[in-house]
Amino acid sequence: MHDHLPSEPEPLGGGLKQRHLTMLGLGGVIGAGLFVGSGAGIAVAGPGIVVSYLIAGTLAMCVMRMLGEMSAAMPASGSFSVHAERALGRWAGFSVGWLYWFLLVVVLAVEATGAAQIANGWAPGVPQWAWVLVFMLVFTGANLAAVKNFGEFEFWFAALKVFAIVAFLILGTLAVFGLLPAASDSFGDPVGFTNLTGQGGFLPHGWQGVISGVLAVVFAFGGLEVVTIAAAESDDPVRAVSRAVRSAVFRILFFYIGSMLVIVTVLPWTAQKAGISPYVTVLDSIGVPSAGQIMNIVVFVALLSALNANLYGSSRMVFSLAERGEAPRALLKVSGGGVPRRAVLASVAFGFVSVLLNLEWPESVFLYMLNSVGAVLLFVWALIAASQTRLRRLVEREAPERLVLRMWGFPWLTWVTLAAMAAVIGLMLTDDAARPQLLWSTGATVLVVAVAGVRELRARRA
Repeated sequence: MHDHLPSEPEPLGGGLKQRHLTMLGLGGVIGAGLFVGSGAGIAVAGPGIVVSYLIAGTLAMCVMRMLGEMSAAMPASGSFSVHAERALGRWAGFSVGWLYWFLLVVVLAVEATGAAQIANGWAPGVPQWAWVLVFMLVFTGANLAAVKNFGEFEFWFAALKVFAIVAFLILGTLAVFGLLPAASDSFGDPVGFTNLTGQGGFLPHGWQGVISGVLAVVFAFGGLEVVTIAAAESDDPVRAVSRAVRSAVFRILFFYIGSMLVIVTVLPWTAQKAGISPYVTVLDSIGVPSAGQIMNIVVFVALLSALNANLYGSSRMVFSLAERGEAPRALLKVSGGGVPRRAVLASVAFGFVSVLLNLEWPESVFLYMLNSVGAVLLFVWALIAASQTRLRRLVEREAPERLVLRMWGFPWLTWVTLAAMAAVIGLMLTDDAARPQLLWSTGATVLVVAVAGVRELRARRA
C-alpha cells in the first residue's frame, strides 16, 4: 500500500446504519424542487418534461456513480473535497469544499423560510420568524446529539416522502386506466395516453422546450452527495456507500420520472397552474379529498428533511476542511459521542444569517446570495468528474481491490458526463432566466479559487 491512498479512520462517531444511508440519499434529493418546482419545468417542456428529467437524472446518476466509486475506495467525511485534493491538488479540495458548504448553508435558508410559510398558514398567529427559530433550534439539537439520532430523524422524514410518492404513483396509474372515475374524459372513457400527445404533441415546444426543462430541473438533483459524506460515519463505510449509491440512484429515477409521467398523462399539461404543485392539481382531479392540505404536509416534511440533511452535510464538510488545515482548527473539537459540535454550530450560525437575510431582504441581498450558489452544483459535479478520472487510474495502479463500485464505461462515460455539464453551462448562458445565476455563481467560484491559489502560493513560499 502506497502513501498516496491513506485510509486513516475518521475521528467522528459511527452509528449510521444501512437503512439510514439509503433513506438519506432519497431524503436529500426529494424536496420541494420535485413537489412544487416541477410545475415550472412542465410549463416550458409540456409532456417532454419526462425527457428533461431523464436527461438531468442520467447526468446526476453518472456523477453519483463516480462519487460512489471514489467514496467506496476512500471513505472520508469530506467526500469529494478530499478526493479533489488528492486528485488535483490542495486548491481543488479547498475550492470544492467551501463552495459546497456555502451552497448548503444558503439553500438551508430557503428551506427554513419555505417551511415557516407553510406553518404560518396553519397557525397565522405565530409569526414566520418564530417558526424559523423553532426549526433551527430543533435541528441544531438533532445535529448536536449522536449521529444516529440524526439518521433516525432523516429515516422517518424520508420514509414519509417516499410513501407519499408511491401512493401518488399508484393513484395516478389507476386513474390513467380508468379505475378511478374522476380522470375519465367527457365520454366516460379512461383517459389512457391521449394527454401525452393531445395538446400540441409530446414536445409542444420542440427540443428547445426539453432543454429549457433540463435547466429547470437539473438542480433538483442536488443533495444526493450527502450520502457519500455520511458513509464515513457508518459501521462499514465501503459496503454502505456502494449499496446506498446503487439504490438511491435507481429509486430516484423511478420516483422522479414515474411521477412526471403520471402528471402529464392524467391531465393535459396545459391544466397545470403556476404556483400550484402539479401533484395537488392531479390529486384534485382524481377526487382525493383535501389533496392540497395533504401535499402541503408532504412538502413541509420534505423541506424540514432537506434542512436536516443540509445542516448535517455542511457541518461534516467544514469539519473535514478543518482537518486538512483549510478551515479554522478550532472547528476540530469532537464531542464524546463523536459529533463535531463546533462545526455544527458554525454551519447553523451562517444558516441563521442567511435566514435573516431571506426574511429581511428576499428580493435583494438574499437573491444575490441565492444566485451566487445557483450554478455552483454544476461546478462541484464537474470537479467530481475531473477528480474521478485521475483517482481511478491511481487506485487501479496502487490498490485495485478497493474498486468495489466502478464507474460505468470508464473513461468514456466520464468524458461524456463532463461534456454534458459543459453543454448545460453553455445553455444557461443563452437563457435569460438562468444567465444571472450562472454569472453570479461563476463570480463566487472564481473568488474561492483565487483565495485557494493565494493560500497555495503562500504555503510554497513558507
